[in-house]
Amino acid sequence: EPVLVVVAAPPDVTADVVAAELAAHPRAVVTDVASVKGAVLDGLRRSGADLSRYVGSHPMAGSERSGPTAARPDLFTGRPWVVVGSGESTPQAVLAVRDLANDVGATPVMLDARAHDAAVAMVSHVPQVAASLVAARLGHAEPGALDLAGQGLRDVTRIAASDPALWTSILAANAPAVLPVLTAIRDDLDRVVTALAAAADGDRATAEDGAPEPATTAHGALGTIAAAIAAGNAGVARIPGKHGGLRRSYDVVTVLVPDRPGELARLFADVGGAGINIEELELEHAPRQPVGLAAISVLPGLRERLEQELLDRGWRLAG
Repeated sequence: EPVLVVVAAPPDVTADVVAAELAAHPRAVVTDVASVKGAVLDGLRRSGADLSRYVGSHPMAGSERSGPTAARPDLFTGRPWVVVGSGESTPQAVLAVRDLANDVGATPVMLDARAHDAAVAMVSHVPQVAASLVAARLGHAEPGALDLAGQGLRDVTRIAASDPALWTSILAANAPAVLPVLTAIRDDLDRVVTALAAAADGDRATAEDGAPEPATTAHGALGTIAAAIAAGNAGVARIPGKHGGLRRSYDVVTVLVPDRPGELARLFADVGGAGINIEELELEHAPRQPVGLAAISVLPGLRERLEQELLDRGWRLAG
């Protein structure tokens, strides 16, 4: 007889599966790892299940890939694992789920269902919608346009390669938390669209009659666009940095890396040999070239030293 049962199922069926496991194993603590907690808890309450042995949870790990081939032994290491009591969960049941998180190397985070759902709407569910909508526009791109794509487009659309059925279930289950965030984004987007339309109208008027665009119209439109970009700067600055600390600014050295086995390992060894730590790393493949670009972030003040060390070791630098 199990002591702990972990249910891993889409949110729309999680409550039914958890209820069945609670009934099948009357002495076991049952948890689930669905990415929505409020809808699951509501479903369990309607079913009359014994909530004293149920503790919801959500490991904040994984990627756009799913299934056994996406498994990794270090998947949960250092990642937050949200633990959500039912309000009726016994302390022993909560402890069992916290221990599970600790045992796989995760960091337990206690939240109630409403706070969890609001948080994941902001940091996971809405970004999925945004990535999917941007990626969907690529289907309408002119032939050859995507040949110009760089790392920025790949970064924005990476998670768009996700399972449609799973994400339909997630978004529907968390609609109460996702909807207000998407509505606010729509309002922001409407303001930018209006500003761009005003700027475009001004350009057309200038082209047609040669008269300069009214300064107030230009200033207002450009100010709205600039405010949207600045608000994005402020928002991204709030994302925790390395090891969960404050976000820091780094110097970046971009290195051309030949696309052949062992070159990236050689680069890492040379950076380490220079006594410099790699704070962050981004890789980009150069279009139609047998090289990649490795953007190495280092602490401020170390860029010139690293550049010289790498040049001395035969590396080519970009820029």
